[in-house]
Amino acid sequence: MLKIALLHFCFEDYTIELANALVKYVDLTLIHPEKISVACRDALDPNIRVMSFPKPRIRELGNLSSMAAMMRIIKEVQPDVLHVQETNDPWYDLTLFFNKMPPLVTTIHDVFRHPGDRQSVFGSEYTRRIAFYRSQQLIVHTQQLKDILHQQFQISQDQVSVLPHGELGSLYQRRSHQKLQEREPYTLLFFGRIWPYKGLKYLLEAMPLIAAKIPEVKLIIAGKGENIQEYFPNGYDSNQIELLNDFIPIEQVTQLFQRSTISVLPYIEASQSGVVTLSYGMGTPVIAADVGGLSEMVRHQKDGLLVPPRNIQALADAIISVLSDRNLQQQMQKAALERCQQDLNWSNIADQTLQVYYKTINK
Repeated sequence: MLKIALLHFCFEDYTIELANALVKYVDLTLIHPEKISVACRDALDPNIRVMSFPKPRIRELGNLSSMAAMMRIIKEVQPDVLHVQETNDPWYDLTLFFNKMPPLVTTIHDVFRHPGDRQSVFGSEYTRRIAFYRSQQLIVHTQQLKDILHQQFQISQDQVSVLPHGELGSLYQRRSHQKLQEREPYTLLFFGRIWPYKGLKYLLEAMPLIAAKIPEVKLIIAGKGENIQEYFPNGYDSNQIELLNDFIPIEQVTQLFQRSTISVLPYIEASQSGVVTLSYGMGTPVIAADVGGLSEMVRHQKDGLLVPPRNIQALADAIISVLSDRNLQQQMQKAALERCQQDLNWSNIADQTLQVYYKTINK
């Protein structure tokens, strides 16, 4: 049985589900910062060995000792393969540059940071590329990202595997311990960090067009965002818009997706999206802009609809077409849940990941 170390600094939901699926195939050790360990503990399979290390804020020099502790754990485990979820941490990047690592697989969730991302540390856009070249194999979630790595960074096609981003709805439902919410027939959900690239303004501009045809329509906006008042210079109608500008706890996340008939992603840029896989895990169809990786994740006219980005009329028309057709809603809900037993199923993804590990050690 392969001995695998799975290291992550973020992407907790994704890593929990991947680890729970992988442990059925490999001897698995999960390595992460102590503060993440607390958040993950209740959701992990007890057969997973968990090791953690202290991790200060990213701008503190204490990260030097933190990275030394991380390296001691890796050397203690002596894995056949070290699998790292993109860290977005320059301290890790530099540690990778200056240290000999086991055979390395890195999952790249985003090749470039998103427009308007103010959380990135200065210089990390460059240091994160170290992983592109130090890894024997890379995993991405869309063909678009594989093409970017090949065309812009000269990474060999053979070095990059495209594996689906697994569904996340099951995890949230397991952890929420809440009764199933009744779906509201005219409710839309915009979920996640409210950054400019998410295109919320286009959805808000489409709302009057939708309301003219479906007066009962309601939009839930759920997630933290800066300068949220800029979206509502004249205020908003609380009967039509439910604004939750805050961190959304697990129980509430589950309720929001279960309540909503459609999850709307009017993005102007996207590499991939955990919101799509979270939606599908809840049986909630997606209407998304036809950009980046979203074009690959949403199956048009099956489990959702794709519309041209920044096209307010097309967005409104798509939403109206689904809200006004109960049969179409049910067909898309069924198709979304079926995806969770097919390409978005974590057991299938773990098997594909295992093939990447064998490819890594057999090179």
